[in-house]
Amino acid sequence: MTQDEIIEMARLAGVRDAHGESGYEPLWAFAKLIAQCEREACANICETLELPEWPDKVRQPLALAIRARGQA
Repeated sequence: MTQDEIIEMARLAGVRDAHGESGYEPLWAFAKLIAQCEREACANICETLELPEWPDKVRQPLALAIRARGQA
């Protein structure tokens, strides 16, 4: 998630005067924590799916790929 995307979502959520200047560091940190939590939830779903057509060799790489998005 880019800072510009966070700013746009903040505007859509009603945060007034959301911009890229300093003073919004708590907003950026909060958005990153929310994204991290969502990625982990999605990765956990991949790991625990009990579908015969999705063996561990498929589920594990998917979960790792989802978690890796937070490293980019």
